[in-house]
Formats: sequence, structure tokens, C-alpha cells
Amino acid sequence: MDQPLEPVCVFSQRAQQLTSSAIREILKVTERPEVISFAGGLPAPSGFPVEVVRAAFDKVLADNGRAALQYGPTEGYAPLRKWVAEDLNRAGAKVTPDQILIVSGSQQALDLLGKVLIDEGSKVLVEDPSYLGALQSFSLYQPKFVPVATDEGGLIPEAITPELAAGARFLYALPNFQNPTGRTLTLERRKALVQRAAQLGLPIVEDDPYGELRYAGEPQPGLLALASEYGANVIRLGTFSKVLAPGLRLGYIAAHRSIIDKLVQAKQATDLHTPTLTQMAVYEAVKDGFLEEHLPTVREIYRVQGRCMLDALAQELPDTVKWTVPEGGMFLWVTLPEHIDSTKLLAQAIEHNVAFVPGKPFYAGKPQTNTLRLSFVTVPEDKIRSGIAILGKLIKQYV
Repeated sequence: MDQPLEPVCVFSQRAQQLTSSAIREILKVTERPEVISFAGGLPAPSGFPVEVVRAAFDKVLADNGRAALQYGPTEGYAPLRKWVAEDLNRAGAKVTPDQILIVSGSQQALDLLGKVLIDEGSKVLVEDPSYLGALQSFSLYQPKFVPVATDEGGLIPEAITPELAAGARFLYALPNFQNPTGRTLTLERRKALVQRAAQLGLPIVEDDPYGELRYAGEPQPGLLALASEYGANVIRLGTFSKVLAPGLRLGYIAAHRSIIDKLVQAKQATDLHTPTLTQMAVYEAVKDGFLEEHLPTVREIYRVQGRCMLDALAQELPDTVKWTVPEGGMFLWVTLPEHIDSTKLLAQAIEHNVAFVPGKPFYAGKPQTNTLRLSFVTVPEDKIRSGIAILGKLIKQYV
């Protein structure tokens, strides 16, 4: 039998440092139909407005097909940029359409920000724990991650000392229903964070993919909306993945014009522009207020699923286990007794056809290995109950 050929390319040092996402590796296991998966961060397909999206694409192609199939400006489709700016301003921001860049999902936004803001060894502040996809994206540019302390209320603004912020390129934060913990910053902490960032000259990258998915509590202003009050530099990331569908791969960046200009240059070298057809179809779908009609349905799906999981946790898990109670979004965070390693627990859980994400990959610094993330939005209620029951039995073996 012939031996496989040796690779004919020499990979760059950057490529040699690439690793697969821990979540993606777990998801390979969950492809088995018998596995109850709390691992994926996927929106509920039952909330996808298939007919509305189909009609939007049909209308764009029928009315303006040639333009929709042509190259477009790197900045994005002008009417969509205007819609995004107006939507942000209704929530208290003060931005113009030329401060909006349309991107191919907010994951591309993270990559572009890494390209234009991070040099090798640059200090980047991140919540502890933080979104794995951001850590993975930024890592490609070889920063020095500096974790910022959090508690049950999320990021602690007072933890950002002058020494911690000195020389940092930015702070990356998710104030609403944070991934992985599900925590939400209070209004008091939001104001304190933006004020402190302004005083320290620290830019904030506000990632808000879940903000429209609130199903409990009171809405809070975004960090971008608070920025002008304190003179802070906030770069906001948003996405249509959670309010319409992730397969559209459509997001945006809102920032100072000088930052947008540099991001446009980086995007030109990446993919020229986000697909024109998709941008035009999404604009057609949202321009007349469809999201105001659609989002209550999505929120109710998530509220019911989340309540089911919280009830199951309370019934099945021992008192020594703690978890967050999110006001929205897709995740909750479980803290086990300190002697339990969630990675080892996962191996046992998979043997019983249950999957989750251990907490370790979400930490840029020293991980808390007794933590794990559960996602509840794509699992039927009966499977939520049976899956948590299995997890409870496994945990009780350690207690």
C-alpha cells in the first residue's frame, strides 16, 4: 500500500498555532441522534422565519436582480447601513450610516478587529470567562490576553485598574446574556465601565449578539448608547444570526469613522464585500418593522426552554451545585464543587449520550475546571428533563 505523500507546503507559524474549536469537536459527537446535546450555541430552528426570508429573496431578485448579483461597496448596502444606524439610535446611540460596516457575520467582525488592532504581544483585556470564538479569533494575531475579574453580576468595572489597562488595545465584553455565563451587566456597572474606560483611554469592543433575546427583567442601554455621555470609545458588534437566521452570515460593526475606514481596508483584502444579494434580502425583510412582530415569538421559545432547564436543574442537581439564571439569551453557567473536573465529567456524560461544554476553553487565564456551559434552545423539553436527570446522577457520584 502506498504511503501518503508528505505535505508539500510549509505552514506559517501562525497556521501552526491554529487549533480546532473545543465546541466544534464536541459537536462531532452530538451528530449521533441518540445524544442529548446541551453543547451547541445554535439558535432554535423553530424561530427561523423561512417564508419571510424566501419572499424577501424572491422580491429582490424579481425587482432588482442584476444589482443584487453584482459586486457592491465594501462598506455594505447603503439602505441596510442606514437601517442599522437608525435602529441603534432608537436605542440611544448617536451614529450615522457612515459609521456602520456590514460584515459576513460578527465572527468576521472579530477577525477584522484583530487584524487592525492587535500586534504580536499586544495586551487585550477579556472577561474571565469569555466567548470562546473571540478568544480563538484574536489568538491568531498573538495578543497577550489579560483576564478581567467577574462575579455573579458579570464584569467588575473596578477590576480594571490603571495598571491593568495600561497599553491595552481594547477590552472585549458581552454585556447582555454573556456567552458562556448568561450574565447581564446592571445599569450601574454599565455606566461605571464606560466611565472608567473613558478615563483610562481604553476602547471597548461591545459584542451584543443576544441583546434582542431578552425574556425577563428590564432592558438596559448598550455601552455604545452610553459612550457619548462619558466620551468613551465603544466599538459595537451586532448580528442578524440570532434575530433572523445564522445561515445568512450577516452582521455589522458600529464605530468611529476612523476605525471603520481602517476596517474597510482590511475587509477589502479579505472578501471585497459581504454578499450583495443577502444584504438586500435582509433589508427587504426588516425594513418595514418585521422584527418587532417576529422577535416576541423567538423570545417566548427561549423563555420556555430556559425555564424548563432551570426547573430540571433545581430538581435533579445537588445543593452543592450552583448555576446562573439568565434574563435572556441561550446559555447558563454551572459551577460544580471544586473537586469535580467538568472535562472528566463530560467523558462520562457522553458515555450516557449527554453532551455539554466544559468551562476550561472559555478562560484566557487560569481556568476554573469545575464549570460548564449548558445551551437549552435547541433541545425539546422532554429531552432537557431526561438529559439533566442523567447529568444529575453523574454529578451525585462525586458528591
